[in-house]
Amino acid sequence: MIPVLIMMLLALVSPSIEMSTLDENETIQSTSGRQGNLDVDCSGYTFEDLFEYDFALFTLDINDDWATGVMDAKAWVNGSKSAIVRDNLDSLFEGVPGGNDDWISTDEREAVRSIGPKCIADMETRLGIREGPSHRGNVDWNDLEFVEDGIALDEVNLVPTGHEQERSCSSPLSGDGCKEVPVTVTDDLEIHLLIAENQNNNVRFDQLPNQGSSNFTLAMNITNVTDAQLVMTFPVQQGLRISDMGFYDDGVLNENLAAPVSEFLPDGRLRIVADVDYPLGSYPMVRNMFVDFTTTAPFTNDDPIWSTLAPAEGTIIPVGTTNGEMLATEEAGMWIVDESGWSLQCTFTDAGWDIRMDEFADLYVTANGASAVGQCAGVDAFGAETEEHRNYTFAKVMDVSAVLSSDGDVIEFTPTSTGVSSSLTVLANAVQEDRDSQGCDGPCTNTGPEVTAVVDTAGVVMQLSMSGLYPGEVYIEGTATANGMLDYNFIFDLGIEKMNKPPAITIDTNLQGEEAEWELDGLKFTLNGNVIDPDGQDVSMLLSICDGQTSNFNRDNLAWEIQVSIANCIQNDVESPYTVVIVATDESGATTSLTIDVIDPNAGGSDTNDDSSSPDTNGESGGILPAPGMFATLIVGLVAAGWVSSRRD
Repeated sequence: MIPVLIMMLLALVSPSIEMSTLDENETIQSTSGRQGNLDVDCSGYTFEDLFEYDFALFTLDINDDWATGVMDAKAWVNGSKSAIVRDNLDSLFEGVPGGNDDWISTDEREAVRSIGPKCIADMETRLGIREGPSHRGNVDWNDLEFVEDGIALDEVNLVPTGHEQERSCSSPLSGDGCKEVPVTVTDDLEIHLLIAENQNNNVRFDQLPNQGSSNFTLAMNITNVTDAQLVMTFPVQQGLRISDMGFYDDGVLNENLAAPVSEFLPDGRLRIVADVDYPLGSYPMVRNMFVDFTTTAPFTNDDPIWSTLAPAEGTIIPVGTTNGEMLATEEAGMWIVDESGWSLQCTFTDAGWDIRMDEFADLYVTANGASAVGQCAGVDAFGAETEEHRNYTFAKVMDVSAVLSSDGDVIEFTPTSTGVSSSLTVLANAVQEDRDSQGCDGPCTNTGPEVTAVVDTAGVVMQLSMSGLYPGEVYIEGTATANGMLDYNFIFDLGIEKMNKPPAITIDTNLQGEEAEWELDGLKFTLNGNVIDPDGQDVSMLLSICDGQTSNFNRDNLAWEIQVSIANCIQNDVESPYTVVIVATDESGATTSLTIDVIDPNAGGSDTNDDSSSPDTNGESGGILPAPGMFATLIVGLVAAGWVSSRRD
């Protein structure tokens, strides 16, 4: 593998800035001043050395151990800036075959991906944490460091696939299939740092002794960081909030910049969002961001209250048909009103039941039985609760089963009320993932027609058509509703598969009952007909004759037509009749074949033309037929030429 410099040094990576001191007077080379002086030592670069990006997004989730985290970073580089990036990366390969030649290759890209984590692990991040009262400037910061094993790199469109200027790599040492494009191409590209597979962290720091339970400060040096956003999320810590924040330019508070904003997520975590940028032309100004955190309760804090959208006392909340954790509703985020953020908390007298909310306010219930009553309240980040506690019944509201009909076209779906609600109105249909779902804008599914039924404890069989669905796995989706119950939106995998039915082929015949229409030269004939797949799949067709094959069918919806040459038959001394096999194959691989024998009217037969002439008689004798018209003359001529011939055996 070619030793190359990493293509992606995060905007959070700046070895030229010592975060251990956050020295505001430290000399920082300008980007333009460093151009042309790059070497292959990773510690000599920042993200901005390689990229003049349009926008970068950095997310960092601190893990529950308060010692590690997961960082994700994306940078978007558009238009002419992308050409600069490609040129900078190619220049890193100077002295290597195929490197620094004004072409960026897939080999260079793969080398960057391989060596990147090692390079990033050597860098110092721009982030530091310090416990205790508010800190600004020169203190001993607890720096965040990258973890090599947890780092993965990816990119989009660095070497655009299928570009009009793409060529095979010119270096004799290039790998198989290597492609390259000029560094001058201006196709937009993306760079992505993410967590490596099977890893749970890619940054680390010295664990905070207080684990966020007392005051600490987060610092970030954003000098030379162009337009970007930092999204940082902290673990659940009762009462954790921002107490102060600000941007400092050369040690002076800049009150003109938008302060970072914070929000409490429904799962109890605290998130901050900071727009960070460093104006072009501002060097050598040093810009730092400081955010102070505390768990001290605010001076005032209003109790959360139930909203008008919250379920009433005694509402049934469906939880599925099995034990374990299940999504109950995606609407819980509108149940409580509180300016400090909140989560729903419920206590159960029955063992094994629990609830939680994720960061999107989706409510998950862990079930351990048929039903249980939970006493629930909205609780904010500082422990304040709704004055009213409401009792909800979390329950399995219906059982289900399904079988295929005898013809395999319908699912016989049987929902049965468990009795928690006396009756349910069930709307259901068959559904499957769309085979062509990549890049779809709407739901990536194929669905059958909807069926509605009122269901009680005796159960009802619902006939769910699979019309329009492909062969393969089929699920059942729908909604059950009842008075005093939240809507139960379900999707069941009951092991149902739609069987594949092969396509059907037909061949048209002429008035003489013959399939083949011969050309006048006697070397080709034409067949036509229809092909249909019962499952609506696309069908491919292949014709075989005299050890030769062709798929050159003209298709128009169900109709097909093909012109068949007998040149291969003549070359291989195959005698008439010629065996023709047509095979139709659907997308699932099911095939249908049709075999016919086509007789060559010109092969070894006697001359049927009547060359004898008879005088024209213009008398009035009734035994003389009228002279044939033009159309009749044409038909006779075509028959004499042997245009129409073959007949199915």
